[in-house]
Amino acid sequence: MNGGPPADARVVVRVPVPMVVPMEVEEFLSWMASERGRSRNTLSAYRRDLHGYCQWLVGERATVHTVDRAQLDRFVQGRRASGSAPSSVARQLAAIRMLHRFMAEDGVRPDDPAADVEGVRVPAGIPHPLTEDEVGRLLAAVVATDPAALRDRALLELLYATGARISEACGLSLGDIDRENRLVRLFGKGAKERIVPFGRAAGAAVDEWLSAGRSHLEPARWARRGDQEALFLNTRGSRLSRQAAWAVVKKYGDRVGLGDRLSPHVLRHSCATHLLDHGADLRIVQEMLGHASISTTQVYTKVSQERLWQVYRQAHPRAEQR
Repeated sequence: MNGGPPADARVVVRVPVPMVVPMEVEEFLSWMASERGRSRNTLSAYRRDLHGYCQWLVGERATVHTVDRAQLDRFVQGRRASGSAPSSVARQLAAIRMLHRFMAEDGVRPDDPAADVEGVRVPAGIPHPLTEDEVGRLLAAVVATDPAALRDRALLELLYATGARISEACGLSLGDIDRENRLVRLFGKGAKERIVPFGRAAGAAVDEWLSAGRSHLEPARWARRGDQEALFLNTRGSRLSRQAAWAVVKKYGDRVGLGDRLSPHVLRHSCATHLLDHGADLRIVQEMLGHASISTTQVYTKVSQERLWQVYRQAHPRAEQR
């Protein structure tokens, strides 16, 4: 007798059921992909959130065409009452708002029922910046002198020097940087422009990249005009993508043992925190980072206060005595 299954046994293969959403949602997702350039992962998240929303509408005997403000309020209240994390509810509500705004602007329905739905407040987490020594180790980790290494050093130095978002750094063109006066023009959210200074270390790294590295990565023929003007190039001679720049940060972070603690946004946090640690005015840091609201920048003052107490407790002989 063999140990196999009985002859009449049936093997059940579970096939994932695709998330079916209404045509209007499919049109919205296609528009987000083609017109807004959203990534595959972002579109998948939108699809999951909107699929859950459309399933809820079935229970309400409503559709994306008939749902009203009161029903949307109940939806948000129900998600909150279910114990879902505020960030998850806020993300789903953001997708719903974008869907209904798209439908209204495209004339699919005459109104936008989500326009005045109260948002979900997500508690602001305190960022965890690197110490100045850790930043020094990271920047010192780029020891090679080949073109890609010169680019990597310039990218890391500029990210830390300016507090730029990774997308802002990748979007830089040669005309956006004033090497003589060490100023860079960054385009933030909503295409808002700001001028940010950078120090001698970043200036030297950028100069070395542009004088001894970039020309070696330039192709014989440019694929796109935007690539020819790009400050940072990949090894194929195209503009460095956000994903590739992220990989550069991770590569050197892993090299010096920072691992999952490091991301491009952590460098931005570190820039802001270290500026405040050394006495920079909060409003100046707000301008540098391109924050629309001072309250966003104030998160970094909490970081500095925590670090102040940490140093005080470690250094003062009577800090913990009673």
